[in-house]
Amino acid sequence: MKVTHRFLPLIALAFLALSCAKEEGVEAKKAELESLKTESNEIANQIKEIEAELMQLDPDYAKANQKSILITTAQAKRGRFEHYVEVTGSVLSKKNVNISAETSGRILEVPAVEGMRVEKGAVLARIDSESIQRSIDELENNMDLANTLFEKQERLWNQQIGTEVQFLEAKNRKEGLERNLASVKTELAKAIIRAPFAGTIETVQVRLGELVQPGASMFQFVGDSDLFIEADISESYVGVLSKGDSVDVSFPSINQSLQTKVSAVGAIINSNNRTFKVEVFLPRIPMVKPNMISVLKIQDYENNDAVIVPSYLILSDNRGDYIFVVEGGVAKKKYVERGKSFDRDTEILKGIEGNEVLVDKGFREVGDNFNVNVAQQ
Repeated sequence: MKVTHRFLPLIALAFLALSCAKEEGVEAKKAELESLKTESNEIANQIKEIEAELMQLDPDYAKANQKSILITTAQAKRGRFEHYVEVTGSVLSKKNVNISAETSGRILEVPAVEGMRVEKGAVLARIDSESIQRSIDELENNMDLANTLFEKQERLWNQQIGTEVQFLEAKNRKEGLERNLASVKTELAKAIIRAPFAGTIETVQVRLGELVQPGASMFQFVGDSDLFIEADISESYVGVLSKGDSVDVSFPSINQSLQTKVSAVGAIINSNNRTFKVEVFLPRIPMVKPNMISVLKIQDYENNDAVIVPSYLILSDNRGDYIFVVEGGVAKKKYVERGKSFDRDTEILKGIEGNEVLVDKGFREVGDNFNVNVAQQ
């Protein structure tokens, strides 16, 4: 059908009217919905207020209308509870020595290097001993003459020829030279610096060609045996720890552990950090080296008949510590006196007997006398 130009304005006006009517209807519906939501919120708030007032005025109504909270439970237990002191210690050696020169001279050789492990008697350094060697050569020549004169004088004395004084002088000269020669040979031995025992060279403090004097420090040397662990313990444990106490030792770097005992307890408190020293015996273990870090667990308390609960279930308010227990489908608030805590468990001294069922998951949502529904675990 062909529409003439004269009808087009009328059609446009009709469409415009329909569009405006539709838009007005949508806005009206939106306004009506907002009004209903506002009324609903006001009614809900009024219901809550009235319910709260009824719960305060009528406990039976409160109990009947209280919603059950879904929870899980845990069992309080009675048994052995142990507490440990955990501290960091360091492996040390009783054979940690500073090796010094015993004679003067120039360093000719230094085979030792830092970090080298050597056996007992290994050569660490050599000191120039030419003058000592010349003294030995001279004394040996004098010894040859003295021995010859003594032997001749001894034969004459045996034949009762000569005087006793001549024989004793020859003997004394010979023995004096022997003592001198032994002394100089000892000095010669000191020119060679050797390891006093098997161990590791920590530091080398001399250089090739350097002139040293008796007493000059040359090496810091640490033995591989006679190792022990030293740790600093807080002064609050004075009197608690004693020699012979059991110790669990672990070495995080090599993933090894062992059980040993306290070998010594310090008698002095360090005024800087308020701690005292504790030494722990360390048997010989492969891969354990001096200065290695260790973790010590020292038992300082035990109770063979303790009430034990998970530490995270204990809450606190102005009155004290408490936990929630389940009695007949209702959560009950029980105030407790806690003892020591270790490894996520806490000893309970008073408040429960150890056979209670505790509120576990959901313990922060419940309150005293709240209805609870235990979920299947």
